[in-house]
This record gives sequence, structure tokens and C-alpha cells, in this order.
Amino acid sequence: MKVLVPVKRVVDYNVKVRVKSDQTGVDIANVKMSMNPFDEIAVEEATRLKEKGVVTEVVAVSCGVAQCQETLRTAMAIGADRAALVQTDTELQPLAVAKLLKAVTEKEQAQLVILGKQAIDDDANQTGQMLAALLGWPQATFASKVEIEGDHAKVTREVDGGLETISVKLPAIITTDLRLNEPRYVTLPNIMKAKKKQLDTFTPEDLGVDVTPRIKTLKVAEPPARKAGITVPDVAALVDKLKNEAKVI
Repeated sequence: MKVLVPVKRVVDYNVKVRVKSDQTGVDIANVKMSMNPFDEIAVEEATRLKEKGVVTEVVAVSCGVAQCQETLRTAMAIGADRAALVQTDTELQPLAVAKLLKAVTEKEQAQLVILGKQAIDDDANQTGQMLAALLGWPQATFASKVEIEGDHAKVTREVDGGLETISVKLPAIITTDLRLNEPRYVTLPNIMKAKKKQLDTFTPEDLGVDVTPRIKTLKVAEPPARKAGITVPDVAALVDKLKNEAKVI
């Protein structure tokens, strides 16, 4: 079984992001970039399935600028066998990415797609669901445990009330949550091996996909600064402020 793992290049989660002065977006000049943490979990899970003998090949794919090759090399250092980059300088929105991934999935004839539930830059949480709709495949989102049983995937999902276990027939889409696994530390020998692994490059035009943005960002602004807290002398004063000032009770 071949598994496709989409990965996204995002601003590293340790970086404090800054909004551009003209409020057109986030300033990424000279900022450390890395693989989206949820996608890293997806690569780790696919690699573990391969180590169990359930999966025969893991293919990492990314959509975006040429620098995404670095992210794909990281995925191959974790355990992906080869990678593919759909290279474009156009701003990619979730629907465009889903269409590109659909084309790559069909090209690769993958039986399973595992990807992060959301990217930490836009927090859209849309690509996996859109991809499932475009392919007409079943989906299991927010996975905290994945087991492959024959032609079905048994997935434990994190929901508001606790955990939900479902079974989906393959081929299918699975999106990963934080508690699915802990990605392994990438060693230097694996980084060196990743440099020799196959990395193919395509363009959206090669795949016959129109990636023209459909949504326009009007303004990006930092959240307002939180007001300083205050202390109250007793419970009665606290209740009064919650009722009359905060108006939450």
C-alpha cells in the first residue's frame, strides 16, 4: 500500500510572528521556517506503518515555493521514501492545495493520504476535508490512533466529549492530531541519506490545476493587547464586576 503525506512549509512555531507594516500579511523575511508540526506527526505515522509492514512506500508531497524542498528533505529524513514538489510562487489557498493533492494522489495511485489536521500559519483546517470531497473518499479527522486492518482503517478520533472510534474503508483520508505520536529525532545519517533520495518537481500547469486565489485578504492585524488584571477585595466585588462590567453572568 502506498501512502501520500502532504507537508507544508510554515513559520517555525517558536518564532514570534510580526505583521507587515502595510497589514497585507505576516512578515517572513529572515524568519526561520520549518515543517508544520501536524504534518510532521503525519510523516512519523506513515513511517511507523511502513516499519510495521503495513505500508510499502511513503511519498511526501509539498506545494509552494522552491524552498519547500528543504521541508521535503526533512520528511525523507524522518522516513519518507521519496518526495514530490508542486512548485509555484502563487499564493496557495486550501481549495487550490486540495486540487493539487487530488491530482498527485491520482498520479501516484496512493491508497491512503495522511496529513496534518491544520497548518499553524492559517489554522484553516480545510485541506484534508476538501481533498476527501474531491476524491470521493471517506475521511477520519483529528486522529489520535490509527490501525490498518485489511482494507479498512480503524481510527480513534478526538472529539469534544472524549474519544470516538470509527472504521473507514480504504482508500481514505486521515488527518492527524497532536496526540497521535511523537515524531522521532532526525539523525545526521538520515539527513545525509535524504539528500540522495528522489525528489520530483511539477508545476500546477503540469497537473492541469488552476490555483488562482479565490479569497482576498483585506487586512492582517495583531490581536489587541490584553488589559492588566485587577484584584478584588471579596467574592461580592468579583461577582459585581463579572455581572456589570464583563457582563458574562
